[in-house]
Amino acid sequence: MKLARSRTTAAAATVLAVAALATACNRGSTTSSASGSSGKSPIGIDLPRSDSDFWNSYAQYINKDVSADGDATLPVSNSQNDITKLVANVQVFENTGAKAVVMAPQDTGAIASTLDALSAKNIPVVSVDTRPDKGKVYMVVRADNRAYGTNACQFLGKQLAGKGKVAEFEGDLTSINGRDRSEAFASCMKANFPGITVYPLVTNWDGSVASSKLQTLLAQHPDINGLYMQAGGVFLQPTLALLQQKGLLKPAGTAGHITIISNDGIPAEFDAIRKGQIDATISQPADLYAKYALYYAEAAVQGKTFKPGPTDHNSTIIQLPNGLEDQLPAPLVTKTNVDDKTLWGNNIGK
Repeated sequence: MKLARSRTTAAAATVLAVAALATACNRGSTTSSASGSSGKSPIGIDLPRSDSDFWNSYAQYINKDVSADGDATLPVSNSQNDITKLVANVQVFENTGAKAVVMAPQDTGAIASTLDALSAKNIPVVSVDTRPDKGKVYMVVRADNRAYGTNACQFLGKQLAGKGKVAEFEGDLTSINGRDRSEAFASCMKANFPGITVYPLVTNWDGSVASSKLQTLLAQHPDINGLYMQAGGVFLQPTLALLQQKGLLKPAGTAGHITIISNDGIPAEFDAIRKGQIDATISQPADLYAKYALYYAEAAVQGKTFKPGPTDHNSTIIQLPNGLEDQLPAPLVTKTNVDDKTLWGNNIGK
């Protein structure tokens, strides 16, 4: 796998494997020594949550890719959207001999001290989907989240012909993803579609909070005609249920339809697009997040280094103040391409 790389130090190939996933509890029950019988270096992997279809899909890809790669094992942990659990899980990785750590911290500000502690012990970190605000990272595997907000704005603005009222489910603003999407969406709307009024609703990535706030907003503004959901994995089902209950789930192209764009690219969003319930989503590459998180973790153990620039997998590595970020492609999905077989949401579980 050829990437933008500056130099490679000699090291034995490291092969990854982990025990069975435990997405419903904090830690898995499978245990092993710090390295397998082959003596290969283990990687510690923490899953961020199990209440999102997107992250559960990512977990499936992690499990599949790791199982195919080797036999050195560490139990996979799940921090359940709790920074305290993540810190504790990382401590277990340190104590059981992890040579690199893959994580996806949902609170990107509170993880800095943990990253510093890992750096002091020469344990490199690959952060998936989220970019820590501070603290050294070997690589962030992520898509351009500002582009998510901008693309959602452009889609809604054009669909609504620059007029109307749009509700926005903002993610957790302690997360760089929530901030990036929210700031880019607001900036784009202000600059390009001044005739659209945006009602940002802070949700902390919680579907029940989003549904409750949308219900209140609809009572105040029954003429809402657009919606941007920053995470379909947690927002889609409660939103569709609410709109159905209120008689507002009108098919696309019919009178009274609320134009909806989401982020994630899960199968349920694709089904909703096919049914005309929502209009579009931006596909976060759950499959590529897993693939390249493991690739970079292995590369880190081997002592490889990378530099900013284009890669051979249609992405670009950029320089951060605290490391590097590989920005993977995240395509817009509408009714015109929803059946594209290259989209991971059409292949998960196959």
